[in-house]
Amino acid sequence: MNANFPTQARVVIIGGGIMGCSTAYHLAKNGWTDVVLLEQGRLSGGTTWHAAGLVGQLRTFQNLTRLIRYSTELYSKLEEETGLATGWKQCGSLTVARTPERMTLLHRVAAQARAQGVGCEPLSPKEAGDKYPIMRTDDLVGAVWLPGDGKANPADITQALAKGARNRGVRIFEKTRVTSIDTRDGRVTGVQTTQGPIKAEVVVNCGGQWARQVGRMVGVTVPLYSCEHMYIVTEKMEGVPRDLPVMRDPDGYIYFKEEVGGLLMGGFEPVAKPWEKDVIPDDFEFGMLPDDWDQFQILMDNALIRVPQLAKTGIKTFMNGPESFTPDMNYILGEAPELRGFFVGAGFNSMGIASSGGAGMALAEWIVAGEPTLDLWPVDIRRFASFNGNDIWLRPRVSETLGLHYKMPWPQREFETARPLRRSPLFDRLKAKGAWFGNKMGWERPNWFAGAGVEPQMEYGWGRTNWFPAAAAEHKAARGSVALFDQTSFGKLLVVGRDALAALQRLCANDISAPVGTTIYSAMLNERGSFESDLTVARLAADRFLVIVGTSEATRAKDWIERHLRSDEAVSVIDVTSAWAVISLMGPRSREVLQRVSRADLSNAAFPFGTIREIGVGYATVLASRRTYVGELGWELYVPTEFAVTVYETLHEVGREAGLLDAGYYAIDSLRLEKAYRAWGRELTPDYTPWEAGLGFAVKLDKPGGFIGQATLVAAKARPLSRRLVSVVLEDGEPLLWGGEAILRAGAAVGDLTSAGYGHSIGASVGLGYVTRTDGAVDAAWLDAGGFEVDLAGRLLKARLSLRAAWDPTSARTKV
Repeated sequence: MNANFPTQARVVIIGGGIMGCSTAYHLAKNGWTDVVLLEQGRLSGGTTWHAAGLVGQLRTFQNLTRLIRYSTELYSKLEEETGLATGWKQCGSLTVARTPERMTLLHRVAAQARAQGVGCEPLSPKEAGDKYPIMRTDDLVGAVWLPGDGKANPADITQALAKGARNRGVRIFEKTRVTSIDTRDGRVTGVQTTQGPIKAEVVVNCGGQWARQVGRMVGVTVPLYSCEHMYIVTEKMEGVPRDLPVMRDPDGYIYFKEEVGGLLMGGFEPVAKPWEKDVIPDDFEFGMLPDDWDQFQILMDNALIRVPQLAKTGIKTFMNGPESFTPDMNYILGEAPELRGFFVGAGFNSMGIASSGGAGMALAEWIVAGEPTLDLWPVDIRRFASFNGNDIWLRPRVSETLGLHYKMPWPQREFETARPLRRSPLFDRLKAKGAWFGNKMGWERPNWFAGAGVEPQMEYGWGRTNWFPAAAAEHKAARGSVALFDQTSFGKLLVVGRDALAALQRLCANDISAPVGTTIYSAMLNERGSFESDLTVARLAADRFLVIVGTSEATRAKDWIERHLRSDEAVSVIDVTSAWAVISLMGPRSREVLQRVSRADLSNAAFPFGTIREIGVGYATVLASRRTYVGELGWELYVPTEFAVTVYETLHEVGREAGLLDAGYYAIDSLRLEKAYRAWGRELTPDYTPWEAGLGFAVKLDKPGGFIGQATLVAAKARPLSRRLVSVVLEDGEPLLWGGEAILRAGAAVGDLTSAGYGHSIGASVGLGYVTRTDGAVDAAWLDAGGFEVDLAGRLLKARLSLRAAWDPTSARTKV
């Protein structure tokens, strides 16, 4: 027993890899110095020590790019601060393209980089060869150059972060394993270790590939699984200077970096090899796996194509080390919804060295502030549910996610493994109609229909492929006649109890005290006045509310509600997602079709927009809600799952004459974009307020009792809005937008598209995006002055921007 071993700390961090040390360092920088870091072996053990050390700045999500850019700044300064070398070298990186399709992607990357302030330059094959002389270029289409990228020594960075943390008062103990975690009343209270117990207010699980096992100690789902990740290190090579850039050849699944005068070459093969270990041994801190040349062969073959000189160069080291991967290739960050005070930072998918500097900062700020200080939804632990932690499901999924690093990220690309998992009661019926299913939160959801009896085949591409005509027909059915959508995957929370209304009033920006039988659209906000969730609240009784959220939001919304309940409030929150199917009947003839099978009065006078009530549909009784996410007259029918097939067949039988058509989520997306309906995680995130999002109608500043975020919104309301959400329509009807494209004015980036698609009713690509004005307010006059363009893979396309929807801006069609 160490006499200096603490018995109490404000924060205990489990794991001394780069993420654990970064979190400790940043907690101390934020003034939280009563921190203990425990490492079961030695610092940098596990995955950190054998990581390749590549640091590429650019990510699809802007805030993740910002965090990596912070990492590069941190790593460049750590040596001066701590006196320890980090191996950081800003050598730049090349990504090469073998195909025109990949080059289109790289042009998109360059446009996104410019919009985010990241240096990125498209190059010809010759220009790429000039920067990387030992590379073969005659089979290349082009490349991009990112001068701010670099490389680092993972173990050295970890030691420097640890020293920086110690210098600020953090205590670090190696050879100390956590054996259990103490809890009481849904909160963490401390840990038991091989050196004795420690009481703690906060426990942070930075256990790397052990994080899943650590989470299981307290029933917390940490959905990661280890895969074998391999690379080789060569002997010294001619023509390899110490400042040789990092080079990536994603069409060949490979990367290269200079290593002591030779090359480190590894990659991300299309089908990875999961490490078949349900329990990782505690003493595997610096363990390695056997060489597997058969698995590595596809990488080696491609490396010999790209750098022919490898054929006559000796191999010094074959490295095969396990790394943890997550189901969606994004890391896991934040406070676990299952246990208060228990935070997770793990699952970095071979991006841990690049990410951990910024991720450690973000996690530390989350711990100190009690909530994220910026939008971290892509990595938020609450994007998962308990089923995501099933090992049998995780194993095939991570065999796919590793390869996604370099697989072409086509628009609308879907995961292929570990499916199907969650199925609507209508799944078999829709499959027989030729549905091509996508996957979200485990749900199989129809994206488009190829037709009855047809086996759908998805063709990915940057242009109009085989799904486009089908989605157009479904879109037009909703606009012109009637379409049926299976939206069973909606998250559904039943909020009940004596104080249910009071709690929802405090949590929601809109006034929820509506009569029974009414639905209210609202948002839940944080104290910064920005979005934590958007939702529809249906009042079913005086003390019973049905809260409807997006498919991915159920865990997050339930967690947000429960963590803000007061101790004296009698409220229960029950996830009833699986109890109800949702069949949405939408279009100008939806009333006509529904009226044929219901005795309820569905007239506008008797059943106005925003009404919810029980009605009969054929033999079944359903909860009918008059709302829409496509901008047309319609009803969302909440159907007990056992009645769903009967209701579906009944509607199709009577809807045939009206032209009723099954429609999928591609049609939903194009319909909602024309109508400028916002989506969670795109237009609505913790980075934006309702004022900026154009949702002021869903905010009631004067409602009794107030709400979370009210004070911030009151203060912001008096200021001109220099950033606002706008509808964007291309003047040319031919090009297709996909989202993420930069918006420019007078040649300068002023924003980007959060969502985009093709508007079949308006005959042009349409999107939504936030634009920022530096010299005044974003208002109608500024937008009407024009001069806007969208950067589509290097093509500048003229666009019209507006604060109003491109389709039915007065919502007349939804309220007839």
